This record gives sequence, C-alpha cells and structure tokens, in this order.
Amino acid sequence: MVIAVDFDGTIVEHKYPQIGKIIPFAFDTLKQLQNENHTLILWTVREGELLQEAVRFCADNGLYFFAHNANFPEEDRSTAPRKLKADLFIDDRNFGGLPNWHFIYEVIQEKKALNLQFDSEFTARRQKKKGWFIFK
Repeated sequence: MVIAVDFDGTIVEHKYPQIGKIIPFAFDTLKQLQNENHTLILWTVREGELLQEAVRFCADNGLYFFAHNANFPEEDRSTAPRKLKADLFIDDRNFGGLPNWHFIYEVIQEKKALNLQFDSEFTARRQKKKGWFIFK
C-alpha cells in the first residue's frame, strides 16, 4: 500500500516552521509499516530548506521516505500533477483530527473499515477540537 504521511502535527507536534517534539509512536509505527513493505511518501506543506530539514530529521530518527511531496523520487514537479497517487493519507487535518498511532496501525494492519462513529477515544478527541465546526 502507498501511504502519504504529513509531517507537522502528524509525525511531530505543530511548531512550523520549527520542528516540534515527536508525537509518541509515530516513528515506530511508520518504520513498522515500512518493514511490512508499505511505501511511505512524505506529503507536507514544507518546501525547499524546510522540507530538507524535515527529511533530515526523519532520517536522523531512522525513517526514510520513498519520495517527498511527489509520487516518485525522479518526478518533475514542474510538469507533474500535484495530485498524489496514494492509497491512504495520514494527516492531522483529516476529518475529526488524528487518532493515536496505535489505532492507525491497527486499521492498516487489519484492513478494518474505518467506522469511527463508535470509537470512544476518537469521539472524545474530536469533541475537544476547536474550530467553526462543532460536534453535538
């Protein structure tokens, strides 16, 4: 499976443009997914030197991505479409926020349908989320 992973707020806490603290179990989970032959792509708003800092930070923590903000390493971004061809996107801006990494791993590993309506942890997280959209 090709999995696109955001950086800020997903692998590390939001401190953009700095690099925040590592979110617990993010690196362990992503490395395990790689060990299970999933292809990981870093999909982030970071560009240029900020992107290279994120890539180096991940490499320093033993995580190497197949590509960064592209479908494959050699992709010419000036002519390629911005749309990424991934099977799954892991991002803190998903509907309702980012569940914990253990839950993400279980969903991928067990190929479960993502039925979040009855997941109490996810429901509790999304109720804390601030913003214009209020859950009742």
